[in-house]
Amino acid sequence: MSGTELITGIGELTTHDESGERRHDAALVIGDGRILWIGAASQAPAADRRTDVDGRAVLPGWVDSHTHLVFGGDRSAEFEARMAGQKYAAGGINTTVAATRAASEEQLVATALGLRHEAETQGTTFLETKTGYGLDVDSEARSARAAARVADVVSYLGAHIVPTGLDRRDYLDLVTGPMLAAVLPYVQFIDAFCEQGAFDVEETREVLLAGRAAGLGLRVHGNQLGFTGGVRLAAELGAHSVDHCNYLEPSDIDALAASATVATLLPACDLSTRQPFPPARQLFDAGVTIALATNCNPGTSYTTSMPFCVATAVLQMGLTVTEAVWAATRGAAASLGHDQGTDAVGSLRVGGLADLQVLNAPSISHLAYRPGVPLTANVWRRGVRVA
Repeated sequence: MSGTELITGIGELTTHDESGERRHDAALVIGDGRILWIGAASQAPAADRRTDVDGRAVLPGWVDSHTHLVFGGDRSAEFEARMAGQKYAAGGINTTVAATRAASEEQLVATALGLRHEAETQGTTFLETKTGYGLDVDSEARSARAAARVADVVSYLGAHIVPTGLDRRDYLDLVTGPMLAAVLPYVQFIDAFCEQGAFDVEETREVLLAGRAAGLGLRVHGNQLGFTGGVRLAAELGAHSVDHCNYLEPSDIDALAASATVATLLPACDLSTRQPFPPARQLFDAGVTIALATNCNPGTSYTTSMPFCVATAVLQMGLTVTEAVWAATRGAAASLGHDQGTDAVGSLRVGGLADLQVLNAPSISHLAYRPGVPLTANVWRRGVRVA
């Protein structure tokens, strides 16, 4: 529908503008995919359409900054084994690699689109996804094309693990050479799994520098299973984000605080793998920019629910509701380089994109106060109601 729309009767409006305030009795006008006006409901201008949300809370749409939506197959048996006490190891990725290689591009797109729709119904309006389950040139290129058809931002994760039967040196040469060239038209970031069972610090550095030379931004999977050096490497290289961050020494936190690198925390994954939660409170208090994301993938975090991640961050990781919601919106946008300018996401501002959600609750506090309850009432993405 064209024209302008007044959304009024807002009981609590969270904008993440520079004031950081949660407004009451507010309204906003959207049109042409953007926010045209924000203010008190009593002062709202006329619009072509009017939607009264009857005292409900309005906030920016979630920005899910770490997902793996392009895959084939299922790993529920691995999940059951882990819940029965088997320790998580990165090697399970090979199961998904085999299924992904066997899938067509259209099958990969269909799965990813289904997950994106599922995420949108829970308030997600912007998301990143990765390659990383193809791990040969043709399959990674197919995965990158599929991802570009589904996600807003795509990261190249050829350096996920070394596939079974390949020499490490030969595979690194592939990741930084022909594979990188094949995915380059479809991706904006390069990522690497700097972890036990995957790639060490110097291998990760090699991969990231090759991506930077090709014009890509940097992301790192770091310190999920131990003190593996990925966090400090990400800070040293000025990566946009380092994700997981379960095992941190004080010097890691200091390095992040002194950098612009965002610490992306993945609480649903930590529950599924039974890893200790990252020290979210210490990170926030040290001035580190934090993001929250689902890490949606078939092996360790098969969820698209950003509200679940927000509730977990509040109830088990020591963040306040305001901090957790900020991390799941504007903090996550910062991790993708999309928190500034006219096309910024994760905040509501005049002239900005009309990506927003309405909760079936009077306040964002209900996201943690009523954990597990589906509270998403309506979602607009670029001014179009999608849920």
